[in-house]
Amino acid sequence: MTRRRWIADQVSGGRAFLLGANAGHLARVLRARVGQQFEISTGDRVRLGRIVHMEDGRVEFELGQDLPQAQAAHIALLLAVFKFDRMEWAIEKATELGVTQILPVIARRTESHLAAAAARRAERWRRIARQAAQQSRRASPPEIAAPQPLKSALEVAADIRIVLAENERGLTLKEALAASRPSTIGHRPTTILAIGPEGGWTAGELAAFAAAGWTAASLGHAILRAETAALAALAIVISEVQFNF
Repeated sequence: MTRRRWIADQVSGGRAFLLGANAGHLARVLRARVGQQFEISTGDRVRLGRIVHMEDGRVEFELGQDLPQAQAAHIALLLAVFKFDRMEWAIEKATELGVTQILPVIARRTESHLAAAAARRAERWRRIARQAAQQSRRASPPEIAAPQPLKSALEVAADIRIVLAENERGLTLKEALAASRPSTIGHRPTTILAIGPEGGWTAGELAAFAAAGWTAASLGHAILRAETAALAALAIVISEVQFNF
């Protein structure tokens, strides 16, 4: 049986701790007991952890051997803010798929009330990503940046930078990835995808992407919701970058 994995809330020497809701879920819902073993992520490592002490809102683990971890590709998502319920779903599923960074941006067509409230949502997005990371047995959740204007995020560094554009007809995402294949054998490139808001990117925004060196690509002729486009694009990138580069 596969052991459940937890992301430690605190680490001190050879001890790790779950606090608050995580500790309560382990104690009350899963009815864990002293002596049970789980996988504990401490950020850069995953180790076998044995429960040595439990109290209300706190579970202490003794950390043991390191556990092997697969090396995943670095895939980031520049995500224009859209309706919060759909955006939360996209963040959860993108985390499960292995995205390593999410950069929420305020685009021209982001609704004004969403733009105004986005900064207050960032911590909730991080909690959702943390829960999804534990569920999908990741070593750590993706980094979720504070929402920022699009122009502030255009210069983010990556080997491959692709903006999905509804009006792009000459280049598909798969073709764009193939054209960006690194010349160095065995080098797995860092990749970032830009997903627009409801209504898509404006012509001015696409021009700004082009001026900053991004490649525009398409997912096909269908017009997809933002959350659908994000996950479809991630699946393609994982297939091409994770396994073929």
